Amino acid sequence: MAPDDRRAAIIAATRRVMARQGIAGTRVRDVASELGTSSGLIHHYYDSMDELIAEAFAEEARADLNSVMASINEAGDPLDRLIRFFDTYDRGMSDADGDLGMQIWLDAWAEAARRPALRKISRALNEEWQRVLAGILRAGVAGGQMSCGDPDASAWRILSLIDGLVLQRVAHGDLLSREQIDGWSRLAAEAELGLRPGALTHDVTG
Repeated sequence: MAPDDRRAAIIAATRRVMARQGIAGTRVRDVASELGTSSGLIHHYYDSMDELIAEAFAEEARADLNSVMASINEAGDPLDRLIRFFDTYDRGMSDADGDLGMQIWLDAWAEAARRPALRKISRALNEEWQRVLAGILRAGVAGGQMSCGDPDASAWRILSLIDGLVLQRVAHGDLLSREQIDGWSRLAAEAELGLRPGALTHDVTG
C-alpha cells in the first residue's frame, strides 16, 4: 500500500475506534487491531498518539463544516444563508450517526488540556466555525437585514448557545429535545440580530 493510502487507512480506522470507544479510550493497539496490523506500523507513520488523534478528529470535524458550507453556498442573501446555517449546524447531531458529531467534539474538548495537538486543531476549527457565522452576520448587517454592533461577538454568543444546548442532549439524553434546541437557538439569534420572531424558520427551498 502506498504511504498516503496507508495513512488514510490508519486515519479511517482511528475514526471508527474513536466513534466506538471515545477519544480517551482510543489506544494504538486498538487502531492496529482495527486495521489487522501491528502497533509498530502505526508508530512508523505517526510519532505520537496525540498526532494521530488530532488528525483523525480534524477529518471527522471538518466533514461537518464542509457539509454546512456546501448548504450555505447554495443559499441567496444573508438571511437565507443564516437559515441554512441553522438547518445544518449541530456538529453532526442529526446525521445518520445520531449524536456522534457533538460527542466527538465533547471528547475533544475534554482531552484538549492533555493533548496539545488536539487542542490546537480543535481551537482552529472552532474559530473557523465562528468566522463562517460572523461572515454571514457581517453581510446581513451591511445589507440592512440584521442589526448588531459586533458580528464577531454575536457569532460567538450564538455558537456557544447552540453548542451548550446540544451538549446537554449528548450528556443527558432526552433532557432536551432537538426541537427545543433548534427553536431556542433560532429565537435567541433573532433577538441578538434584531430580527422579527420567526424570521429564521421560514422555508427557503420552496
